[in-house]
Amino acid sequence: MFRQSVERMSAATTKALNRAGWQVSDVERMITHQANARVSPALATRLGLRQDAAPQNIGDVGNTAAASIPDLLGQAALDETLKRGHRVLLAAFGGGLTWGAPPR
Repeated sequence: MFRQSVERMSAATTKALNRAGWQVSDVERMITHQANARVSPALATRLGLRQDAAPQNIGDVGNTAAASIPDLLGQAALDETLKRGHRVLLAAFGGGLTWGAPPR
């Protein structure tokens, strides 16, 4: 899942940047879904983005699922690592992965 999330979010964010007419160097903050603490740094590295542009809070709040992006946006605004006018790249991966086995 780790590799798939980094690969898929990398492809999606690259496409989004191209459609917006942005270069990676235009991104001041990248806020991602945080399923674990390794995804965001790996994605930043893969995109060539500075690590300090990809804040995390999973160590403090855990995996908050669909709330991780708005939660981190709120925290970044409060601690002023996200400022008015910053160009922000948002990316998420997850949901819809289901499996099971019959009871017999």
